[in-house]
Amino acid sequence: MSPIRFRRSLCAAGLLALHIAGAVAEDSNTSPDEIVLQNGSRILGTVTATRDGVVTVETEFAGTLSIAQDKIASMRTQTPVVMKLEDGTVVEDQPIVVADSELVLPATLVTQSYPLADLAVMNPEPWELGQGYRWKGLVSAALTIEDGNTDTEEFDYRVESVWRSLRDRFTTKLNGEVDEANGVKNAENWNATAKYDYFLEDPTWYTGLTAAAESDKFADLDLRYYIGPYLGHQFYEEPVLTLSAEVGAVYVNEDFIVADDKEYPGANWTVNASSNILGGDSRLYLDHNGILNLDDAGDLIMNTTFGLAFPLMFSIEAAAEVLLEYDSGLPPEVEKLDQTYRFRIGYTW
Repeated sequence: MSPIRFRRSLCAAGLLALHIAGAVAEDSNTSPDEIVLQNGSRILGTVTATRDGVVTVETEFAGTLSIAQDKIASMRTQTPVVMKLEDGTVVEDQPIVVADSELVLPATLVTQSYPLADLAVMNPEPWELGQGYRWKGLVSAALTIEDGNTDTEEFDYRVESVWRSLRDRFTTKLNGEVDEANGVKNAENWNATAKYDYFLEDPTWYTGLTAAAESDKFADLDLRYYIGPYLGHQFYEEPVLTLSAEVGAVYVNEDFIVADDKEYPGANWTVNASSNILGGDSRLYLDHNGILNLDDAGDLIMNTTFGLAFPLMFSIEAAAEVLLEYDSGLPPEVEKLDQTYRFRIGYTW
């Protein structure tokens, strides 16, 4: 073979090799992620999230699927991701590889494997990596206007905001109600709460400080305020059940419009719970708090809210609520139990 023909053949072989390599690389880049379930089912798509024991995958044939991690036998993603494990370990720029229900991670000398349940979050938010705070909140209102034999105007409002980092949490709440019937005001009350939580070495435990104030003109309460420390525990923190409780001590000061003012040391407690057990992104929730007068065991305050919230569109949320407010220390002519039923619409972020 002449040198010229040899060089042409070598060049052609090189171009063919580059073409094959490019085709392989392109095929690798466009290959879908793969999940194989315990029952042998195979799912192809793009894994978009892993959180709270659930893997979310976008598919062409069935849209978005949510798969429980304990149903997965093997999984492989094509794109490197950031993984955060339950013990706080962060693994960067690695694809997710699962074999025999074990998360496989490369180490310096040997490959390490962990139970798949140890994979807490894929591509965690900055606050979950110790960078800044996550901000969540709610602004909602309920307005009722009736014209006819009885002219009624009712306006309820609610504002909540939570800033959360790995180490601490700030919470503020404001609720209020103003009602009129035939031009005469028959309800005017509000309450505001500010809390600071500091998470301990075991992050399911935290300590904090709460400060609150409230007023209810039609319950003879001009102003009640209290402040004090507490200890809290996060029993569960999963979508199917979130449950926390707090117990502490407070200093309480009450100014009444007619009745005698008073101040006293109190024991306070709080229980908060929510669940998505009904599905469809709906949320059942319970918020309860109470204060016991340590100078008079017959003086008890308990406020409880039961609710069902569900999304409407975008970030608009609707909720139906029942509020039970009990105060045994009110003057005798004032009802001790106040019940409120309301439907509200608000914006969440």
